[in-house]
Amino acid sequence: MRVLVVEDAPRLQRAVAAALRHAGYAVDVAGDGEEGLWLAQANAYDAVVLDWMLPKRDGLTVLRRLRESGQETHVLMLTARDTVADRVTGLQGGADDYLVKPFALEELLARVEALCRRAYGRKSSRLEVGPLVLDTAAKRAFVADAPLELSAREYSLLEYLARRAGEVVPRHEIEAHLYDERVDPMSNVVDSAICLLRKKLGTPLIHTRRGQGYVLAVSPAP
Repeated sequence: MRVLVVEDAPRLQRAVAAALRHAGYAVDVAGDGEEGLWLAQANAYDAVVLDWMLPKRDGLTVLRRLRESGQETHVLMLTARDTVADRVTGLQGGADDYLVKPFALEELLARVEALCRRAYGRKSSRLEVGPLVLDTAAKRAFVADAPLELSAREYSLLEYLARRAGEVVPRHEIEAHLYDERVDPMSNVVDSAICLLRKKLGTPLIHTRRGQGYVLAVSPAP
């Protein structure tokens, strides 16, 4: 999953980005509202963590511009504003969730994970594809009840494919959702990750559609 963090306080920006990356998310960051708006419009994100008080453009203005342009990415608004009126303003402006500072990083991660579930039309944290079971809340995967030892990036890739089980997922969409701007898009990072994941699964669940992409399914896509 790919997340955008728009936060002008360097220390908090680093902490939030590090926590998300440790959890397996690809993370882009912006330090002001103009850069945040540009990134949000230029890339496909599963969620946006957006501070309210930002230089150049405040978070509420950024949010309204996104919604006016038809952008439906789920947005978690961060703010020190804690009155009912402030929360109502943020939610009416298009925010999907609201987190008041100071907050625990564990709660932020749980809220981002919930927004990502909503982005794929799911309420349950359990995904099943044949013998494969994923617990998206605990970030754990099992095949025939045996736990898989996966890196955060490998788990994130498997979860993304599982959320789109049965669909052919193009390589460029995997890159866009799982890898931030620090990864060279011309590299074979996706192919290598798929190869390693297949070995760890030990069962033919990830199928290649030549020239199209990959599909996670019990049987190959026709």
